[in-house]
Formats: sequence, C-alpha cells, structure tokens
Amino acid sequence: MTASDLLTLPQLLAQYSSSAPQNKVFYTTSTKNSHSSFKGLESVATDATHLLNNQDPLNTIKDQLSKDILTTVFTDETTLVKSIHHLYSLPNKLPLVITVDLNLQDYSAIPALKDLSFPILISSDLQTAISNADSSYKIATSSLTPVFHFLNLEKIGTSTAIEQDIDFPTLEIANEETKVALSEATDSLTNFELVKGKESITTVIVNLSPYDAEFSSVLPSNVGLIKIRVYRPWNFSKFLEILPSSVTKIAVLQGVSKKSQSNEFQPFLLDFFGNFNELVSRNIEQVVLTNIGNVNDYGNVINTVISNINKKEPDNNLFLGESNEKAEEQAEVTQLISSVKKVVNLEDAYIKVLKQLFSSNLQILNQFSSETIEPSNPEFGFGRFLKQEAQREELISLAKTSLDPSLYLSEDANKIVQLLSKWLSFNGRDLDEAQLQEANATGLEIFQLLQSNQDSSTVLKFLKIAPTSDSFIFKSSWLIGSDAWSYDLGHSGIQQVLSSRKNINVLLIDSEPYDHRKQNQDRKKDVGLYAMNYYSAYVASVAVYASYTQLLTAIIEASKYNGPSIVLAYLPYNSENDTPLEVLKETKNAVESGYWPLYRFNPVYDDPSTDKEAFSLDSSVIRKQLQDFLDRENKLTLLTRKDPSLSRNLKQSAGDALTRKQEKRSKAAFDQLLEGLSGPPLHVYYASDGGNAANLAKRLAARASARGLKATVLSMDDIILEELPGEENVVFITSTAGQGEFPQDGKSFWEALKNDTDLDLASLNVAVFGLGDSEYWPRKEDKHYFNKPSQDLFKRLELLSAKALIPLGLGDDQDADGFQTAYSEWEPKLWEALGVSGAAVDDEPKPVTNEDIKRESNFLRGTISENLKDTSSGGVTHANEQLMKFHGIYTQDDRDIREIRKSQGLEPYYMFMARARLPGGKTTPQQWLALDHLSDTSGNGTLKLTTRATFQIHGVLKKNLKHTLRGMNAVLMDTLAAAGDVNRNVMVSALPTNAKVHQQIADMGKLISDHFLPKTTAYHEVWLEGPEEQDDDPSWPSIFENRKDGPRKKKTLVSGNALVDIEPIYGPTYLPRKFKFNIAVPPYNDVDVLSIDVGLVAIVNPETQIVEGYNVFVGGGMGTTHNNKKTYPRLGSCLGFVKTEDIIPPLEGIVIVQRDHGDRKDRKHARLKYTVDDMGVEGFKQKVEEYWGKKFEPERPFEFKSNIDYFGWIKDETGLNHFTAFIENGRVEDTPDLPQKTGIRKVAEYMLKTNSGHFRLTGNQHLVISNITDEHVAGIKSILKTYKLDNTDFSGLRLSSSSCVGLPTCGLAFAESERFLPDIITQLEDCLEEYGLRHDSIIMRMTGCPNGCSRPWLGELALVGKAPHTYNLMLGGGYLGQRLNKLYKANVKDEEIVDYIKPLFKRYALEREEGEHFGDFCIRVGIIKPTTEGKYFHEDVSEDAY
Repeated sequence: MTASDLLTLPQLLAQYSSSAPQNKVFYTTSTKNSHSSFKGLESVATDATHLLNNQDPLNTIKDQLSKDILTTVFTDETTLVKSIHHLYSLPNKLPLVITVDLNLQDYSAIPALKDLSFPILISSDLQTAISNADSSYKIATSSLTPVFHFLNLEKIGTSTAIEQDIDFPTLEIANEETKVALSEATDSLTNFELVKGKESITTVIVNLSPYDAEFSSVLPSNVGLIKIRVYRPWNFSKFLEILPSSVTKIAVLQGVSKKSQSNEFQPFLLDFFGNFNELVSRNIEQVVLTNIGNVNDYGNVINTVISNINKKEPDNNLFLGESNEKAEEQAEVTQLISSVKKVVNLEDAYIKVLKQLFSSNLQILNQFSSETIEPSNPEFGFGRFLKQEAQREELISLAKTSLDPSLYLSEDANKIVQLLSKWLSFNGRDLDEAQLQEANATGLEIFQLLQSNQDSSTVLKFLKIAPTSDSFIFKSSWLIGSDAWSYDLGHSGIQQVLSSRKNINVLLIDSEPYDHRKQNQDRKKDVGLYAMNYYSAYVASVAVYASYTQLLTAIIEASKYNGPSIVLAYLPYNSENDTPLEVLKETKNAVESGYWPLYRFNPVYDDPSTDKEAFSLDSSVIRKQLQDFLDRENKLTLLTRKDPSLSRNLKQSAGDALTRKQEKRSKAAFDQLLEGLSGPPLHVYYASDGGNAANLAKRLAARASARGLKATVLSMDDIILEELPGEENVVFITSTAGQGEFPQDGKSFWEALKNDTDLDLASLNVAVFGLGDSEYWPRKEDKHYFNKPSQDLFKRLELLSAKALIPLGLGDDQDADGFQTAYSEWEPKLWEALGVSGAAVDDEPKPVTNEDIKRESNFLRGTISENLKDTSSGGVTHANEQLMKFHGIYTQDDRDIREIRKSQGLEPYYMFMARARLPGGKTTPQQWLALDHLSDTSGNGTLKLTTRATFQIHGVLKKNLKHTLRGMNAVLMDTLAAAGDVNRNVMVSALPTNAKVHQQIADMGKLISDHFLPKTTAYHEVWLEGPEEQDDDPSWPSIFENRKDGPRKKKTLVSGNALVDIEPIYGPTYLPRKFKFNIAVPPYNDVDVLSIDVGLVAIVNPETQIVEGYNVFVGGGMGTTHNNKKTYPRLGSCLGFVKTEDIIPPLEGIVIVQRDHGDRKDRKHARLKYTVDDMGVEGFKQKVEEYWGKKFEPERPFEFKSNIDYFGWIKDETGLNHFTAFIENGRVEDTPDLPQKTGIRKVAEYMLKTNSGHFRLTGNQHLVISNITDEHVAGIKSILKTYKLDNTDFSGLRLSSSSCVGLPTCGLAFAESERFLPDIITQLEDCLEEYGLRHDSIIMRMTGCPNGCSRPWLGELALVGKAPHTYNLMLGGGYLGQRLNKLYKANVKDEEIVDYIKPLFKRYALEREEGEHFGDFCIRVGIIKPTTEGKYFHEDVSEDAY
C-alpha cells in the first residue's frame, strides 16, 4: 500500500500500525483532554484506545495482548520506565511494537531496558525513523517478538509532511510454524553508523542523545562519532568492525532530562565493559560517559568532552547543558494539575453529598485539595486510618478497665464511669444519624470531664492516649479513589480494605464513559462483584446524575454498616473540560445500557430470618456478570419476588444487533407474504426524527402495495448492508437534521455505507427523496446543508454502481405546499420507472389530521383506556397522543438514551409528562406535598414550575400514569385542558405586595378557567371512575365524586332521555389550536400579558383597590418555524376595555370567533394571532362585538414598569409575609449544591403543621411562599436557610432568566435549553462583574426550538435552538415585554455564544444612558433594528446575521 496523501511522521507511524489485518492501537497521555505527542495519530488510527499515563496503562494493555493481533503502543519514556515491571512479564511470542517518544530527551530510559532481550531501535532523523518503523513491524510480525522503537519527535519534527511515497507493507502475523528466529529477523539491520573526520581518528564519540546531526557537523578532524541505530540486540562485534584501529579513547554521550545528584553508575557503560578484554586488545585507554541535557553550543560540548577524556583523571560524572525539567515538563505538570482540579470540581458532586450528610462527623482520609502536605494517595489514607484504629483500640481497652469510680478523685467519678460505659456501648455498632450524634455528644462530655478532673493517674492515662476530643468522636471515615489523582485504590488497595474487615468506607469514582467500555477491560465496576463475594462488605453502585435518591440511600447505608463499605460511583467524562451536562448524558447512556447498573448489597440482610433482601437492584438493566453472581447465589428469585414487574424489564445484556434486524425484516417479509402479492419487490427505507419522512415512507409503501408491488417499509437502521445488493428495488426517504446530518435512525446506516469500499450495488435499482428547508440555513456558504443527507446518499449510491430509477427528489418546506410540491412530481416518475403507473388503484384515504382525530374521538375518549392496558409498548398510538394532550398529558421519551436503546433493539424510553391545571397559580401545602410525593414515586424525582405558573411532573411511565393523575385529583388538582386545542391554564400576576387585588385576579383566573373547561365526561371516565389497586387511599373515589368543580362527572340529559356529552362552547372538534389567557396588574407584567392569545390588563381603582375591569388584548402568540416567514411571533392588539362584571361574554365571543374562523387546515397558521391578522384587528373586534351584543369601551391608560420577580421577603397591606424563592428555570430538585426539593417539602410540612400559608407560582418559573404570619416567619426562615432557599444573591442576569425544558424530554427540541442556560450565565457572570453589570436586570430567555415556551421572542437577549449545539441569537426585546426582538446572529455554536455576548455587554456598560435597558440600548445604537409588529419580525435583519 502506498501513501497517496502527504503524511506527517506521527501519521506515518500510525499508518504502519494498521499494516496487519488484525491490529490494535493504544496511546497514552497525561490527561484525557491532552493530545498525544504523536500529533495527528488519532486522525489515522481512528479506533485507537486512549489511556492515561497515571493509570498504569501497560497493565491494561498487557491483558489485551494476543499472538494473533498486531498491537502498537505509543507512549513516552517516563510512562515506559514506570511500567518496567510489566515489560519484564511480557511473553516472547507477541507481535507488539512499542513506539516511545523521548519528549524529555531522557535517553537513559533506553539502557534501563537492556536486560529485556527484546529488539530496541533508535531513530534520530526522519529517514531513520521511517526505516526503523518499517523494520520494527516486520520484526514483530515475523518473529512474534515485542519491539521497542525510540525517537525524539520534537527533534525530528511532527508537522512537516513527508514528501515521498511510502510502501506500507501488508504483513501476515507468523505462527509457530512460520515464524523466523529473532537473530535472522534482525541480522540485516544497521546497528551503528560512523561519522569521521579527515585525519586519523584517535577519539570516537558514541552518541546516545538527540544531537547526531549537530555533533557530526562540528567534529574535530581527529574525532569520529558513532550513531546507535540498534541498541538491542547489542552487537559489539559490529561496533568494533566500524571502530577505526587508531582509536584509543571512547567518549559516551547520554541524553538525560536532569543532572544527577549522586555519583551513580550508568548502566549504558556495562555494554562496553562487558567486553573489557576486547577493548584492551584494541588498545582502548579510556571509556568515559558524559550526561548531557539541553545544549545549544554543540562545538563547545564536543571540545569539553574531548578535553575531559584527555585528562589523566577525567570527570566520570560530567554533566553538560541545562536540565530539561523546565518548559515542557513544567507545562505538562501545570496542565496535569489544572486538569485534576477540573476533575475534582466534577467529583465534588459526590464529595458534597458526604459533607452534607455527615458534616462535622466526616473524615476524608485522603483528599486532593487537602490544605495540608499529607499525600492524597489512598495507601497513605488507609495507613492513617489503621493508626487511628489502633489508638481507638488502646482507648477502648483503657476504658474497659477504668469503670471503677474509685479510680477518679473527683465528685464527677460516677458520672465519668456512666458516660464511659455508655460510650463503650456505641463502639462496634451500626450507628444511624441520631445515634451518631448521641455518641459524639457523649464522647465530647467525657473529654471535658477528664480535662477538668486531672487529679488521678487514670485520667492522665486517658489524656495521654486521647489528648484531644477527636479521640472520643465517632467519624464516618472515607477513602476516595479517583482516576485522576488516586488511581491505585482500584487495585490492591481494595483487597487490603476488604480483608481488614475494618469499619471504613471507600468511594471509588470511575470516569470511563460507556463508549470506551471495550478499551479498558479492567474496570472498577467489576470491583463490586469482587467485593460482594467477600460477604462481609457493604457494596453499592451509584451514579449521582442517574439517581440522586439512590446515591443518598447508599451513602447512608454504607456509613451505618459496621465493616468495610465499597461505593462505586460513576462520573464519566471524555475530557477534563466536560461540563456536568455532558457527564449527565454519558451517565444515562451507561445506566440505561446496563454498563453501569445501580444496586446495593447489604450483608446485614443476608439472613433468611430477615424480611429484607441483601441485594437491591435500583436500575432496570443488568449486566451478564452481575446476573451470573445473582444466579449463583440464588438471589434473582428474591429480586423478582420483591418487584414482580421487574422481570419484564430486566435485560441480561445487549443482544446481537444483526439478529434483531433479521427478525424485523423477517416479520416484514412474512407480512408481505400474507398479502399474497405477485409483483416485483419494493423496499422503502426512511430516516426520520420528527415523523414526516417516516409517514411519507409508509404512505409510499401503501401506495406501492395498491399497485401490486411487494412493498416493505423499515427504518434505515434496520438495513443489513450485506443483503442490500440483492434487494432489487429500493427507495430511500430521509429528512434533514442539524447541520445537514442524517436523522438519528439513519446515522448508523450512513456511516456503514460511507465507509464500505467493497460494496457492489450494480444490481440494485434505487430512488431517493429528501425533505429539507432551503431557508433553514440562509447564508450562501451554508446552502449545502439543504437536503444534504439525501444528496450525499444519492451520490454514494451512484458511486457504488447503483442504478437510479429516477432523479433525486428534493422536498423544500419553502415551496407553496412544502415538501409535497416536489414530491407530487417525484412519485409519479417512480411508478413509471417501476412499470405500474397505469395500475388501477382505489381512491386513497386522505391523511388523518388532528381535526379528524378530534372529530372521531367521541369527545376526547379515543382508545386511551385500551392503550393504557397495552403492555407491549411503553407508548400510545399517535391519535391517543394527540387526545391525551387535552387531558394534560404529553408523550415523551428520553432522547439522551434514544440512540443506545435503538442499538439494543428497544423502542424509545417512552414516558409521560403530566401538567396540572392551576388557574391563578395558587396551591395549598397539601397539594404541594402530594405532587412532591408523586414526582418521587411515579416521576423522575423532580417538579417543574412552568412559564405558565403551573406544575409538570416528568418521567411518568405508562403503568403509573393513571395513578399519577388520580393522586393529583385526590388533592383537588386536575390536568384537564392543561394542553390541547382548548383554553389552557389561566396565568395571573403573583402580586405578593397586594393581597386584595391578587385575590380578585386569582378568582377571575379560576372563573375563566372553569367557564372554558371542556364539558366532556371522558376525563372522569378514563382516569377517575371507580377504585384502583394503586390508590394510596381508599377514599380517593369518593373525593373525585364529591368534588364540586373540576372535570365533569355526568353527561347532559337531552330530549329522548338520552345522556350525551355536549360542548356548548367548543363543539365536537374544539378549537383549531391551543388557546391561553393571562392577567397582568400594572405596573407588573410578570406574565408577559401581550404574548398570549388573550391578555387581560387589570385596571385597579387606586383608592379602593377594586379591579374595575380589564383592557383586552388579543392575538399574541410566540410559536414560529425557523426561516418560515409565514410564521412569526406576535404581540396582542387591544380591543378595548371591559368592566369586570361583563368580562366573560366578550371572552367567550373571542373564543367563538376563533373556533369558527381559525384555520383548521394548516396548524402552523391556526393560532388566534393569524386569525386576527387575516381578519384585521377591527374586523375581528366587530365579530366579537356581534356575538357579545355590546361594544368595547376605549382602552384605559396603564403603565408597566417591571417584567421580573422580586426575590426575598415582603409584607403585604394585610400584614402577611411573602418570600419569593429563586428556582432556576423552575426545576425543583435536590442536588449536592441545592437540596431545594427537600427544603420546599419541609416548608409545606411546616405550613400544614402551623396552618399558615400557601404557595404561588410565578410566570418566571419561581415560587412565592405566601401568607405567612409574623409568628411563623422565623420558622420558615430557618428552613429556607438550612436548604439554601434563602439565597437570592445572584446576578441580575440569572435572576431575570428563564428557559423551557428542551432536551432530553421535549420531542420538539433541537438543542439544549434548561440544562445549558445556567452554564452560559455562569460563563458570563465574570464579565458582568468586570463591567459593573452584576446587579443589572437583563431579560434573557432560552428555548430548544422556535415554539417559544419560555417566550424567547420577548427577551432582551435570547437563544433559540436551531440544531444540536446551534442557536439563533436574538436581541432588542423590550424589558417590559412590550417589544419583540430580532435576529442578531444565526447559527451560533455552543462554544461561540459567550464570545458573541461579552462585547455587547461591554459596549452596553460603556455607552448606555441613565436607566436605559439593554434591549433599548441595542436599538438606539443600531446594533439591531426594532420589530414594530409581528408580521415584520423577519424584515430588517442584517446581512451580517447569517
């Protein structure tokens, strides 16, 4: 094989590593984030395994060596020398090449391997490096012998392209019969090379340093230089052959990294003195070795060496040059320390849990960040623990013999004895938190008594053994094992801990990502199996980013267990720079796949007499090794008895992907056979994220079947590439994801097709249709992203000789009918090419629309009840998905693990989000506690406070869905109409400052919500009727039946005594699209009243504080589609003022006009905002007035002054207190930093206990603890402080920010939102401090897509997800929610966001006017042009934006 492209030296070496068909490549670096010194290696050896220098990489490699696989290792001299014990244990019969970069110029590492008897080659220039690389691989494969190749990449050069053709050999690995002797394999090598002057040579320099060329150029005429090319085998006879007979002195130069501090003997000299007699016979008078470091004056070095050897008594410890410890080594050390600190910050998620749980009782025996000089290695920590234990045993022994009061010359003698006896009873026991506190209080009291009674020898003995109170204290002692800074604990250290049977805890942190699982077979997760086999250790496998509750449980159980505890903690990262979000995603993949199962093993319960089981599996996927352990110990039956439903979900290991594909294809073929078709086959494959391509493919397959073709339709992920050539006729339909990427279910197929160079598709007929948007990436240089997957696929198929049935079809969302415009021309050509264009076919049923689904649903029933009972899938049908929105339920799946489940042949991890209908945003403590409990037992352990001031419970499995809704209804909170094409939750201003006005608008919110609540009884029938086994309380059904408001329980009696459902306002098809009401009270616009279908601005009499009426705004709405100018956000237009007592009829009129005139054909044009613009504001107003029978009064004046929440305590006019708590992005959860969920639960329990207060939710996703009387403020404050809910000292930017859920659960999200925004703000806060903007309120919004759930189009600064890791940056929104923003920069990458925003903030800080807000500033100075009206949202965008 010849190198057709120019390669650098490291790339060339990597290319040699693949010269045998069966090969493995490993390379080592100091950190995960650093690149190999063999720069460019990763680009050639793409499957190379990356190992860390400090993690004993040769031990990992050694276990994966095989005589049938050519193995290559790229490392450095320091790592190699540290691994020398592994090198001595290497077997001889291995095709192994270890290429070593002498990056510290420490050539003394080479003689350190002198006794290994393996070939050692040395390269000091490019040509030699190429030659030795070729030789090393030939020797390794022909003689089955490990070969070492040393070179100095810095001296040779790593970036210069090699401008010569290299013939890379295709090597066959020898076997026992064909291998050649090592001597034969190395016989042709040039061991030494002599460079000599013009005169007779009397002195020769043997160079083992990087300066061959430099020294050769400055040699005196009577001095020669010998370059070493092959160090082993050491052929001294060849050395003597090239040594001139005139030579009497040999000066040996050895490159070293630093000057030795002692007169140590150099092993390299043994290679000469071992043949001492031959040296004598050649009249060699002197052999002197000189160490050299970094040198620049080469002539001076040679002269000094010659001068030294000519002395009568030469200096045998001469060192020339400078130590090489400076730049590179120090830079590496600095980088290593920096990387370790970053890892420690990630690991802090675990350390904080320990600190929170045990506080002053925690003792971490080894800690990287320790302020003392104590080592952080675990061996030291364990030794420290053993010393403490020995001291404690001595103290216990003394205490046991000192329980006689007469030994104490004090009136406290009896008390001392009693306390000592009590203290002794605590030793050797499992102590829970309360017992631990009691034990330590006892120990402290004993010490204080001994301190004050030192009149007896017994007391003095105590104080000698226990000079401080710590000696009597019981600690939870922990050793920390980390891949980054205390790696050794994962090996022999665990065995020492287990065999000691001491009460010590080990937290072993594993950082290996799931994707790297095959690279390192010696992983810490297997320590758990090893430890469980001891039967005397507590063992747990945890992951802080998978299950925080399970982690807390495991840590508490481990500490309580009286014996060794091993807690395996997962913290996967690919780079030390990874964010917690990236760690979270990796964690979910590993847990879902079973690579990292969550479990707990407590030997205390390993007793038939106990009701509990020793082993608890806390995740649903189990690895084969773990299952084998359970099977062997007969614990699997116990496991399934505890949770009978678990066996259905238990996956032993990932199955074979090919088998699953074949099963799916066999089913498709069987279905085809049942249809009895006789025509030619047509295989339709799709790649689809949003469903459009999948639906189109299914429709095409149905039409093909109607024309007599044998049609099958499958995902591209189900293609077996090897069978593709025999499929005759194939159609590919793909949408476009991200920046011209294949959708998720097409990526694997595309990668396989792209990389297969042997596939011949000459017998295959193909057609390709793509779905894209030509304006999604508007810049000229981005135009190639349009339909890129289909275009790339079509070109690749043609390159592989496939025959195109018809030209490539490119659907465009910008066309009049979207992709259908191009498709309607493309499909007839396909039928013509297949010879079925004239086939008689029945009229095809029209595609089922949402309007059809509603119409045929029998007033929102559908087949929901039947679907809930179907256990074959975790999801529901498409039609029921749409209907369940009306019931307040969204279907979701965890997109973080979608790909891993797909690879395992599993459907997406379907789950559901339940959203509460909470008009007015008020909730009781009972309701909060119920939601808190449901989120833990049925959801994902968190609560989401939404941008519409209500709750969402995420992560509800289908089997728990009914229970969740019944649990909410049991506290008089339902989910009906929380979504769907009806009026949804009515949001009102939180208004903690004015109790009287808030009560009025809250009552109005409930009145509107109840009036427009669907009247169908379907909700009650599906979710609430009758008792259920899962009900927490048998009284639930009676609660549902006796509730006076909420979902309707009985149908309407009509003529003929028939009971039917009637929707007097909505009708059987409800509204064309969703509909929302907001109520604001000036001067506060904390609900963004203009952003919604109907916004009511309360007009309050300033004297009486009575709401006299409302200004009615219509036509607001946030949802858009990227680059689709037919869609746009819009602010509401005022129809006029309506008195409070008259408000319901005109609101009903607005709903009716939208019902009758809204667009039911195009859902993208169905919102009220388009109806208003289509009819005109006056035309719409006229229709409403016709229905109402009255006229709107003129708009009343009002002024907004604020759009944000005000945090902290405030007292209203009635004397009641309110505290607004900052809940970032509305996610109520427990984290190591902020245990807010527990804190709010404690607040709710306190409210319930004291009968004081309730909660209010804000439209900015925060929480108001309301109506607290003065006497209970202190109690609430104490709870808030304990759980860090009282902290409101955040930057103004953070306090004014909000985001939607985004990934991973929202099916519409293109990019991250809630999980990413806090990180962006953190990066910005340093500059805010610098620019003096820390306390300035800047409205910042973020969404994962353009649907606008966090109202991003109103943000002064907004980020709207466009593709994975890509956002549109918007500027210029009004601070008061009164103006839409505009596109400032499109397609901004994750890592670019902060760089774009910082200069804007700096300019704002320098140039703003007094009191000027950021959005106004951006418009005034011309950074962005104002959006004057929604329909002009896409106009006046700068060309620089794209």
